[in-house]
Amino acid sequence: MSAIFPTRGEKIFRGFNGSLLILISLLFLVPFLTVFMTSFLSEQEYIQRGPFVLFPEKFDFGAYKMLLFQGDAVLTAYKNTIFRTVVGTILQVGATSLLAYGLSKSDLPGRKIVISALIICIVFPVQIIPLFLLNKSLGLIDSIWSLIWPRLINTQYVFIMMAFFRQIPASLEESAKLDGCSVFQTFVRIILPLSLPSLVTIGLFYAVWQWNDWFDAAMFLISQGKLPVQNLMRTILLSSTMSEVITTGQTPPPGEAIKGAVIVISTLPILAAYPFIQKYFVKGMMIGSVKG
Repeated sequence: MSAIFPTRGEKIFRGFNGSLLILISLLFLVPFLTVFMTSFLSEQEYIQRGPFVLFPEKFDFGAYKMLLFQGDAVLTAYKNTIFRTVVGTILQVGATSLLAYGLSKSDLPGRKIVISALIICIVFPVQIIPLFLLNKSLGLIDSIWSLIWPRLINTQYVFIMMAFFRQIPASLEESAKLDGCSVFQTFVRIILPLSLPSLVTIGLFYAVWQWNDWFDAAMFLISQGKLPVQNLMRTILLSSTMSEVITTGQTPPPGEAIKGAVIVISTLPILAAYPFIQKYFVKGMMIGSVKG
């Protein structure tokens, strides 16, 4: 009966639980909403109301016009970030899935040695000096590929994908083999389509990391035109002037509005992509965590 007609205690609990979740959600949303609204501040309203407002009296798009349509610093950084995220994620997911599929086979020669090496990499992660020397020896300093090749495989994701591949029935691969498929054809035509939730989940992890990371670019890139948008954003946020994006003789919008617009521009694309892959993300996380 309680499932159809909830008791008074259940109603109170559900109301309290819902109110608490709404309050916690607002605590996460209000800071981003404040930054978003501050990006529309005009110089006059900034002087009257201060640097942070929840709802501006008049929306001013000067900061966005300056960043996106005057000069090419932001657009160039955006192109670098998109290239790094798209190409890096595709290569990382491909390399990780290939390695995980091979290691999921118990009869693979040298499997224990490779797995031991991966475990050592997890326990003792690579430090910045060996990574710098590796990039230097490969001739990747001041190349955008220095942000992709040395970190092509995340060892933890390899084990998550191994757990997923082991759950696929071996009879499917045997049937493909009887039909004349090679190992690679079986992997591409049978295994990958069945592993879509796992691939999307790992791909989201890689994409978010590629989009947000700025430290590697600060260490290995020298030319300003090769820096991703996160590094440009960091420079603007730490700078008291806006010389990176303001042209000579121009009256700029308030500095806080430009900083807010930079944060929105650099964050919004990766947030917008999440709802489209959420269903795969939840399923992939649950499957990967069962035997991970």
